[in-house]
Amino acid sequence: MHNTKIDIPKDAREKLIAILNQRLADAADLKSQAKQAHWNVKGMSFIALHELFDRVATEVDPMADDIAERITSLGGTALGTVRVAAQNSELSEYPLEISDGSDHVDALSTALADFGRRVRADIDRTDELGDKDTADLFTGVSRNIDKLLWFVEAHQQN
Repeated sequence: MHNTKIDIPKDAREKLIAILNQRLADAADLKSQAKQAHWNVKGMSFIALHELFDRVATEVDPMADDIAERITSLGGTALGTVRVAAQNSELSEYPLEISDGSDHVDALSTALADFGRRVRADIDRTDELGDKDTADLFTGVSRNIDKLLWFVEAHQQN
């Protein structure tokens, strides 16, 4: 860990950094899953879904950046390479052989919901470690993920 004068004890920062790096891996994976859907969607709703999936990927990117920057502000190293994300992501593997829009909507909404659930659990975990700033960061991420989930799920709702 890097030296910092931040007023959070080192042992708490180590735990916070581990939580944040886990979510960083998941966020990078989530972005790549959205791009997979964006590149490969087919069907009657192609253009709407193509643009929506790109929006999801674009909006996840600054969330990942905020998570990575919080890691470094706590004295940690952000582990944000694609290889690390592939090795550490807790999200389910994205189905690579699908092309139908509704299948992509289902797969991406599942990933968004899973990521959101994990982030919400981290709000409490980081607050219990005495870091209200990281809890607040995760609250914002959760709110944004829920909005993206709504946008994606709306394509399957009547």
